[in-house]
Amino acid sequence: MRSGRPRRGRRAVTAGPGIRPGAPGAALDPHARATLAKAAAENFPVAPAFLPRAWREGLTAVYGYARLVDDIGDGDLAPGGRDAVLLGLDPAAVDDRPAMLDAFEADLMRVFGSADGPPRHPLLQALRPVVRDHGLTPEPFLGLIEANRRDQHVTRYATYADLLAYCELSANPVGRLVLALTGTATPERIRRSDAVCTALQIAEHLQDVAEDLGRDRIYLPAQDMRRFHVTENDLRAPSAGASVRSLVAFETERARELLNEGTPLVGSVHGRLRLLLAGFVGGGRAALRAVSAAGFDVLPGPPKPTRSLLLREVAAVLRTAPRKG
Repeated sequence: MRSGRPRRGRRAVTAGPGIRPGAPGAALDPHARATLAKAAAENFPVAPAFLPRAWREGLTAVYGYARLVDDIGDGDLAPGGRDAVLLGLDPAAVDDRPAMLDAFEADLMRVFGSADGPPRHPLLQALRPVVRDHGLTPEPFLGLIEANRRDQHVTRYATYADLLAYCELSANPVGRLVLALTGTATPERIRRSDAVCTALQIAEHLQDVAEDLGRDRIYLPAQDMRRFHVTENDLRAPSAGASVRSLVAFETERARELLNEGTPLVGSVHGRLRLLLAGFVGGGRAALRAVSAAGFDVLPGPPKPTRSLLLREVAAVLRTAPRKG
């Protein structure tokens, strides 16, 4: 699950696993490993060592896919055009995001057995056995590509419902993939997972208001901005005024309610998966507490919770999540 868009997940609540010798992803070339190493900046642990190896390999492969598609959509690829070359394009195409997303989608379909050969990008080559072994379908992967396509031409969201529709593409597929990889997907768990993933996405949007505005993107619904008398110029200030703080507090509470709706997911599973999911929910709660502790002033930079806060929140989730089954 992501805080990324599992959308960008750039802000650290806790360190991810990294890529160590012998760890999943260690056999990849240095360029691909550099992408996987970004797990250390995510809002949640990507593939912690306490999980079974097969799960870690699957989660790492899915993370590499999600991270790369977000880097394409955000223009955050490594310089030099190597990713473009790996996808069969001219190096100069690395700056053509729509073309890169199209090429990436074509390579994804090679993972699922398209007629023109195996996938070209090493991160998609690593995904292929995971898809085969777990019977994964293209839909959640395509959703992440479509979210990044949308980012190229949709920079404002009129209503909260519009933002939720975006999160359905940008965040929820990752949680569904986690359930599929662990063999625990049910309609009820998917519904709870969607709530958690959307909450994580909104939490990240709140942390990254200033950075997103620098990319000419605003993920605060325009309807809510009008309600709280917030203009785009208000968001460009070095520090938030009372109206911006009130708006951020309102959106923070919405995200908290979504997390609460999704928390029973943790109690519906057992063992190490329960701990992993508690990490996702606890990471979201810690991020929202950091926003609150900053007085809802997110404009100077993303409020970052401490590791001790994260651990307390994870423990609280484990202690209070209702057990089922």
